[in-house]
Amino acid sequence: MTDQRLFFPATERNRQPIGDLLETLLPSSGTVLELASGSGEHAITFQQRFPQLVWQASDPDPQHQASIAAWISHADLGETMPLPLAIDVLERPWPLPAAISSALSAMVCINLLHISPPDCSRALLQEAARLLPAGAPLILYGPFQQNGQHTSASNAAFDASLRQRNPLWGVRDLAWIEQLLETIPLQRVGCHAMPANNVTVVLERC
Repeated sequence: MTDQRLFFPATERNRQPIGDLLETLLPSSGTVLELASGSGEHAITFQQRFPQLVWQASDPDPQHQASIAAWISHADLGETMPLPLAIDVLERPWPLPAAISSALSAMVCINLLHISPPDCSRALLQEAARLLPAGAPLILYGPFQQNGQHTSASNAAFDASLRQRNPLWGVRDLAWIEQLLETIPLQRVGCHAMPANNVTVVLERC
């Protein structure tokens, strides 16, 4: 059989600092839903690091789903970690099994908002507000503008390259996220600077 695991270089670089911060943010029990899990490298790393939680990966891309499943098998996590869900954040309601939705205690989304149209951000926030229990976090990681300004020259260049590839993509402004929250029962409770000019934004279900 061919190895279907994908390897994303950024995942290897950022999983340690993301995991260190998650250790301070995640609940002590329940299920964490990860949106846009990509290769699955983050998912199996965090399932191993937080064995008291169930880490539910998801991705709309069949190749990514196959990679996640292959990583789960490679890491011998098949008995504790569920197979990935085929979730496209724009297709609502999300197809969550009852066992997952009833135990949902947090959501994590790493590097999605800037490589998707704005409607994806809106859908993500709205579904998180619908599905998360009160006090549960939605944790967003990636590059963000602040007060209409990029935080580094590299982020500005990255934003320009994204918009050249797709006019609907681009580094989002934290102020725009705050505007979306005005009509959604989520509130920002944290904003953490991360390596490589990234940010982790922590929202909480009101």
